[in-house]
Order: sequence, then C-alpha cells, then structure tokens
Amino acid sequence: MTEINYSLVLIASFFAVASPGPATLAIAATSMSQGRLKGAALATGISTGSIIWACLAALGLSAIMYTNIWLFEMLRYAGAGYLLYLAYKSARSVLSAKKLEIRATKNSSYKAAYWKGVTIHLTNPKAIFFFASLYAIAIPATANIQDVLLLNGLILTQGFLVFQGYALLFSINSVRNFYTRMQRGFETCFAAAFGFAGFKILTLELD
Repeated sequence: MTEINYSLVLIASFFAVASPGPATLAIAATSMSQGRLKGAALATGISTGSIIWACLAALGLSAIMYTNIWLFEMLRYAGAGYLLYLAYKSARSVLSAKKLEIRATKNSSYKAAYWKGVTIHLTNPKAIFFFASLYAIAIPATANIQDVLLLNGLILTQGFLVFQGYALLFSINSVRNFYTRMQRGFETCFAAAFGFAGFKILTLELD
C-alpha cells in the first residue's frame, strides 16, 4: 500500500464509532435523563478523548502502549473499574424510590458531564485499538504529514458528528417521555450494559 484509502478508512471508522459501546451508552443515558445539552457536553468530552488518542497515535505512543502490555493493562483495569462504577450508579437508581423529577435537581454540571466523557474515552480499549491499528495498518510509511492530518481531521469530525447526533436523538421529547415512563427499565438495561462492558474489558485476552 502506497497511499491512504480514505473511503475504506472512513467507513471502518464510522462503524467503530457508531457501534454500541461505553461511549454511546453514556451519551444515551445522559441525554435521556438530563437533556440534549448535558448529552452534548458528554459527547464533546468523548470527542476530546478521540483527539488525545489521535495525537498520541501520531506520536507513536499508542503503539508503545500496545507493545508494552503493562501500560495497556493499567489502563484496561482503570477503564473496567470506571464502567463498573457507572453500572453501580445505574443499579442504585433502579433501587431508589425517587422519581426522575426529584433526581433531576441533582444532575451533574456541564463540566462534570464533559470530563465524564473524556474519562470514558481515555479508558476505552476500543479507542486505543482503533487508533493504533489505524497508524499500523491504514497509513503507509510513505504518507506525508498533510495526508495524516487530513485523515485525522476527517475521522475526528465524523466521530464528533456521530456523537452529537446521538445526543440529539436521545434527547427528543418523545424519547425522553418514554424514558420517564420506563425509567427503571432503562436504568436496569444501562446497569447491565455497563457491567457487561466492564466485565468484557476485564476478561479481554490479548495475543
């Protein structure tokens, strides 16, 4: 391979970003329970995490982490622990007798939502694998800095639009009203999903 296949990389990137995972789950949960702006703040934090990983990959640090298993293991356990913490919070709300309107007064700030998004993405092995693989497989050694910057810009813009789209989708009144009626069911699903994601990361086997 002597040049970047932009179409192929962007298609792969879209499915990697849009597929269900800790990021999309967190955006859905926040947007439905706290509104579009909080969901957008969290989504922006996730996009910031993508920028950080893209920059680290460009500097070769993600490849170093991938080849030095102890660094990856530290991040993996931190990510799994955070996801299990989110599962615990969702499970606790299921067991609480308080309704959504009462809990709404205790919503996190926009800053807290943003940093939650950053934390989720920086401790997500899926993001590490994607950017490490991107630089190891999709970008040829002959690529110049302009090509690399253009590809990163396209991928990050695509991810930003997808994440913000999720925040908008799950904040639609009909979706939020449905969430209000089915709050316990959704929180149960989020608790199970975050718990499963954390468990999968803990039991991840690396070659």
